[in-house]
Amino acid sequence: MVKLWNLQADKHPVAASSSPPAMDRFVGLTARETVERIAAQLDRGPTSADVASYLDQQDTLRHLRRKFLVPRMADLPQADLSLVDGSQECIYLVGNSLGLQPKKAGKYLREELDKWAKTGVHGHMAGARPWAWAENTLEGLMADVVGAKAEEVALMNGLTVNLHLLLLSFYKPTAARHKILLEDKAFPSDHYAEESQIRLRGFDPAGSMLGLAPRPGEETLRTRDILEEIEREGDSIAVVMFSGVQYYTGQLFDMAAIAEAGRKKGCFVGFDCAHAVGNVELKLHDWGVDFACWCSYKYVNSGAGGLAGAFVHEKHDHHIKPALLGWWGHDLKTRFLMDNEMQLQRGVSGFRLSNQPILLVCPLQASLEVFKKTSMPALRRKSLLLTGYLEYLIQHYYGEDPARPHKPHVRIITPSDPRQRGCQLSLCFSVNVAGIYRELEKRGVACDMREPSVLRVAPVPLYNSFADVHGFVQALGSALRACGQGATTSDPEEHSGILPR
Repeated sequence: MVKLWNLQADKHPVAASSSPPAMDRFVGLTARETVERIAAQLDRGPTSADVASYLDQQDTLRHLRRKFLVPRMADLPQADLSLVDGSQECIYLVGNSLGLQPKKAGKYLREELDKWAKTGVHGHMAGARPWAWAENTLEGLMADVVGAKAEEVALMNGLTVNLHLLLLSFYKPTAARHKILLEDKAFPSDHYAEESQIRLRGFDPAGSMLGLAPRPGEETLRTRDILEEIEREGDSIAVVMFSGVQYYTGQLFDMAAIAEAGRKKGCFVGFDCAHAVGNVELKLHDWGVDFACWCSYKYVNSGAGGLAGAFVHEKHDHHIKPALLGWWGHDLKTRFLMDNEMQLQRGVSGFRLSNQPILLVCPLQASLEVFKKTSMPALRRKSLLLTGYLEYLIQHYYGEDPARPHKPHVRIITPSDPRQRGCQLSLCFSVNVAGIYRELEKRGVACDMREPSVLRVAPVPLYNSFADVHGFVQALGSALRACGQGATTSDPEEHSGILPR
């Protein structure tokens, strides 16, 4: 069993002074052990709301929630106000699709709109964030989140645009080495990008796209199988291109091991970190990853269609060049001389094409400033317990029970090993998931459904609470009953307020 660290934050100046000694006794325990010991300490059942309340009281990161705007129940379009109190905050567990709005996002946007109104073109060079280089000031903050050097990170475009730009330089197929290794069920945009890059180079995806599927009867890929495939096919693989966290199953891949295996076989290794950045601890530089890209509107909370990121390891600064050039890849010192003599910035900065929209820079800045108040190791430690608590409650109420074969049950397809997942759990139901999803929406729960049969639930450590997790499990029981599924258990706490109407 994987042991979890306590909720105490690392030695970060913001959080260290308020480290709660009450949690020290739980160092080294699993989520289950932590919950059960707290319950015993409080003289409550492990599913009691008092356990969630205790965990929230001891959470040194709980103040970060106040940096975000949490929608009210009444503002959700599908909420049924006969079932919920519209004045209460909703249960928002869908940061894996769109993160919450940082409170400072509106302030920063208004500042730039005001500057545009008052100064016009002068805004390019003046003010708190001059438009001509505003995104550059955030790259150090983003580098801290992805485990890179600031000069290895560029903020630009959208994720798929950046993936295309990177593949144009890193995917150089030959007759002998022309394959791209990817997950069989990669995110559609990644699949389309890689397929089109293969066709662009005159190859056939049928022979050059190498999709790796889980073993029969399994939902997720085994690390061993990935590494063996790289070893077996490596001489014909030009690029290994995986996600960091698989969008459907929530599986966290062993990026360090994959990068090392690809490097040994002479392959370039890249990652789509859309579901990993801001979710799990990344060390793109130390792992020797060749390139990566990500969106910023999920766990990094930059708003729908927010400014994306790209990474190119510094080891490629002098021999990997962008295939397409634009004036924003020109050295800033001489960019505005307009002499048409390219002075290409080294590394990933040379991949820039155009100036970045200042109105996308603003919300990203607001979010990254919140990340700076903590650290990814501290967020990860909280996440292990937060997601483990969700897993514990689901298994307690809705685990499959052979003695009650007709009882509705939930199967978690995300790996049970915390080292192989981020904060998302993907839930499969023994009953129709669409009806459950609709009933959850009526009860003020924001999560999402992915075809064919998965409900994705993501308690984000930056702003979600243990009370959110407890409330979700309450609402899930209510939704199952509303669907006529008889979601009752023998747990006496269910009949004393654990599950609402």
